Amino acid sequence: MTSTVPASLTRTAEGAALQAVFLDMDGTLVDTEGFWWDVEVEVFAGLGHRLDEAWRDVVVGGPMSRSTGYLIEATGADITLDEAAVLLNDRFEKRIGNGVPLMPGAARLLAELRRHEIPTALVSASHRRIIDRVLDSVGHHHFALTVAGDEVTRTKPHPEPYLTAARGFGADPRMCAVIEDTATGVAAAEAAGCRVVAVPSVSPIAPAEGRVVVGSLEEVNLTFLRNLIN
Repeated sequence: MTSTVPASLTRTAEGAALQAVFLDMDGTLVDTEGFWWDVEVEVFAGLGHRLDEAWRDVVVGGPMSRSTGYLIEATGADITLDEAAVLLNDRFEKRIGNGVPLMPGAARLLAELRRHEIPTALVSASHRRIIDRVLDSVGHHHFALTVAGDEVTRTKPHPEPYLTAARGFGADPRMCAVIEDTATGVAAAEAAGCRVVAVPSVSPIAPAEGRVVVGSLEEVNLTFLRNLIN
């Protein structure tokens, strides 16, 4: 985990109950879920295996250990989990070397949160090396804190990543809003006690108590997020 939280950012505007906003990365902030699948297809093709398109919904949005482990078991590939992770991260890092596309509404939302000094964290199941490369494109300055999947003991769908982010800001998870695109991420955020905005990227996510489902980040602004808490 990295943190550059100025003292002023640990306080929200007077009268606002919202204490912090946490965003997932792949499929939520940047349009890269498809990149990961393409990389998985390429890596396993190099190992002599063809991935079934139906597996895409199984592996999307989860931690690399789970997704890669599933693909190794499903294909019978002769490779260890750690070896496959290195190949996947190397290929993905090369794929995004020229930048990553932001999801619709992401740039506007990040700018609004920064303008109003809302403590904002990026919370991803991706490894640190990938997060840092993505933020080279998106802008590190948008996030006072980032939590990577290889920096926590248990990653999504366990609540630890979001509890870690809340602790980093000294915030009550119940007063934090999380924006996620997959059921795995939503489960992690809700288990942490956060309010959730789901922006489904691949598989549908149903509305539920404490959870709002929207079509894109174009529908989300600071007022919207504050209303989740109030």
